[in-house]
Amino acid sequence: MLIDTYGRVATDLRVSLTDRCNLRCTYCMPEEGLQWLAKPDLLTDDEIVRLIDIAATTLGITEVRFTGGEPLLRPGLVGIVERVAALEPRPQMSLTTNGIGLKRTATALKAAGLDRVNVSLDTLRPDVFKTLTRRDRHKDVLEGLEAAREAELTPVKVNSVLMPGLNDDEAPDLLAWAVEHDYELRFIEQMPLDAQHGWKRDGMVTAGDILTSLRTRFDLTPEGQDERGSAPAERWLVDGGPHRVGVIASVTRPFCSACDRTRLTADGQVRTCLFAREETDLRAALRSGAPDEEIARIWRLATWGKKAGAGLDDPSFVQPDRPMSAIGG
Repeated sequence: MLIDTYGRVATDLRVSLTDRCNLRCTYCMPEEGLQWLAKPDLLTDDEIVRLIDIAATTLGITEVRFTGGEPLLRPGLVGIVERVAALEPRPQMSLTTNGIGLKRTATALKAAGLDRVNVSLDTLRPDVFKTLTRRDRHKDVLEGLEAAREAELTPVKVNSVLMPGLNDDEAPDLLAWAVEHDYELRFIEQMPLDAQHGWKRDGMVTAGDILTSLRTRFDLTPEGQDERGSAPAERWLVDGGPHRVGVIASVTRPFCSACDRTRLTADGQVRTCLFAREETDLRAALRSGAPDEEIARIWRLATWGKKAGAGLDDPSFVQPDRPMSAIGG
């Protein structure tokens, strides 16, 4: 079991497979990209599967989310999914992606054992997409979403970040589109995880702003805390259901007290929080020949030291050194 001093138990593992990405989203990284991790620093496929095996069989992990960077850029992704699907007990598996490569991989991922996907799409307008991502790939994302739905990687969830002056007027249109295509839409407040450290609290579109905009067109009924559990998104029934919309308000309505996550970076570091400035090295233990029991002990110790909250409401908050693309959002 992975438990901290506040009694929270981690059952959800986020695994970053690469720090690389084929988009350059303005809220994540600079146009020229970043200094990518060297290949020897990355965990190998075998190392990733071994760590997930330890997490699932020894530490009580029941859900695994593959992230990046962009996880579809990982050459061994399908094989990793297939091997994790064979574990006993088998964790539920999902994937967070920008969707660009889903058209060609969705069927293979489903066959390998992937359960569902989250796809990032911030706008319905191709020109705005190009401005936000610095790439002209809007059509590819839409086709990837369709492929995921056809492959039954469901529920297909769509993650959207609204940026002032770019797409902050699109919330109702995005929800209408998601309802029409049977996707579950989730808005995410912009978080202070951009490589260029340009985030400013007073310039962000808040959860309150998003809900106010949505209510100009839809009737929203709160789903309630019992349904939410430890999930990061507060959810509302849209016009009485069955469709739902979620808002992840990491900044203005933090949910740290119910957090059940632990994170593994692409270079084998445990992070107890997306906003943590400390990491615990599992790669060194792996490569020094440590047995599973020792790796589990190191992981438990890291979790025990997890802080009460992210500290975003603290005026002295300092943004983590690693951007989202390197941590695995």
